Amino acid sequence: MSSSLVLLALLAALAGCATRSTATLTPKLGVAGTQVETTFTQVVVRTNQLRFRLSLPKDYGADPAKKWPLVLFLHGAGERRTDLQKVAVHGPPKLVKAGKDFTFLLASVQCPEGQIWDADLLIGLVDVLQAQLLVDVKHTYATGLSMGGYGTWALASKFPDRFAAVAPICGGGERIRALLPNQREALKTLGVWTFHGGKDNVVAPSESERMVDAFRKAGVADIQLTLYPEAAHDSWTEAYKMAGLDEWLLKHSR
Repeated sequence: MSSSLVLLALLAALAGCATRSTATLTPKLGVAGTQVETTFTQVVVRTNQLRFRLSLPKDYGADPAKKWPLVLFLHGAGERRTDLQKVAVHGPPKLVKAGKDFTFLLASVQCPEGQIWDADLLIGLVDVLQAQLLVDVKHTYATGLSMGGYGTWALASKFPDRFAAVAPICGGGERIRALLPNQREALKTLGVWTFHGGKDNVVAPSESERMVDAFRKAGVADIQLTLYPEAAHDSWTEAYKMAGLDEWLLKHSR
């Protein structure tokens, strides 16, 4: 049976619906003419809500023992709304809406208005999906476009051990995190396929090129950049309709 469900995930991380914070300095007062050791302590309590569209394979649940791959899709800045229909404007959820059946669970997340993707919040969602659905944790993937490309690079940089492969499109990110020693072993076995338009005047192609260079220096062996020479910012339409991307993702295992 083919399903398209809308779920609410309540998680504790960043960018929440409600925030309570207390902060102190210790000691409270400095001493004139001296340099003293001082500690800043902040206690933050946040409640967060992420809304997303979840598409299940047509045979999902027929065999309760069967686990399925999971793909996390992150949209671009223009789809930050409270209307979940916006999430299906581009990329994999658009293909599902048009009738395509994927052989994996697809979670298409909506970023709250005025915010950007937060890797800690997203990995909390992945935790919930893996715990409550029939997810094969060894076959978990992430992809996204534009702002979602930045989010995908962030997930790959901060949590490389949680994903088998990623496909960021016309994005960029923090190169320094990929070079941290504690990430090296997980990064070596991460698959990365990134895409960019050669005439992109919103996010320069050099953003993808610099991330690829950083990941290669970190030891990532399976990494490639596909550059569409005549494409502008919209390189995702060509990337997602291209035969082979789904198969490339799914052949990777963590």
